[in-house]
Amino acid sequence: MLLLSIDTSIRGCSVAIHNDSGLLAAYDLFTDKSSSAMLTTLMRDSVAHAGYQLPDIDAIVVAKGPGSYTGLRVGVSTAKGLCYALDKPLIAINTLQAMALQLAPFYPGHLFCPMIDARRMEVYAAVLDENNAFVQQTQAVIINDSSFRDLLGDQKVVFFGDGAAKCRPVLEPYPNAVFPSADIKPSARTVGQLGAIAFANGQFEDVAAFEPYYLKDFMSHAPRKAGALVQ
Repeated sequence: MLLLSIDTSIRGCSVAIHNDSGLLAAYDLFTDKSSSAMLTTLMRDSVAHAGYQLPDIDAIVVAKGPGSYTGLRVGVSTAKGLCYALDKPLIAINTLQAMALQLAPFYPGHLFCPMIDARRMEVYAAVLDENNAFVQQTQAVIINDSSFRDLLGDQKVVFFGDGAAKCRPVLEPYPNAVFPSADIKPSARTVGQLGAIAFANGQFEDVAAFEPYYLKDFMSHAPRKAGALVQ
């Protein structure tokens, strides 16, 4: 098994190569517009540095979302293009589930709530247990002082991701709310780990029909009126 994994769920991009033994190579770049400008370069370099060529890849794994509309479009379009060009299968992994896998070894017995910033006090979130199973499914959540109250009364929940910072003042008064000091971002490293499980189970997507998991419709700014001055 040789997998190329891609994550462009938030600003930037992440690429990883896995085989049966585990992680071979990984690159993470979290700068503006790097998913569109640098993704193909990172893929090429990661495959080469792992000692392979693109035709050697057995499947393409992509983080399907939720996350940035533009970022997800870039990542999924790139993954689908590779699948067509190389005649390889596509595997799609929930971004939040892959994020939870990063912290599970460090907080035994906890629940995990990865959060991706949406806007205002809204986040994309899910709750998973230490075995990476969903306790609450992925959803768009507007955070207020009653959010996650049913869970926080009984057990410790780790909140993390780029949406957790704005939620911290609301949730931190709960004694069972845990906020790691580390900045946890989506990563192709854990996308690839889950991709390996999906590959072994034959869980492949229909390449032609597959679309990113947006959760919400794309909302653009209203167009300026004709003749309006740009400051």
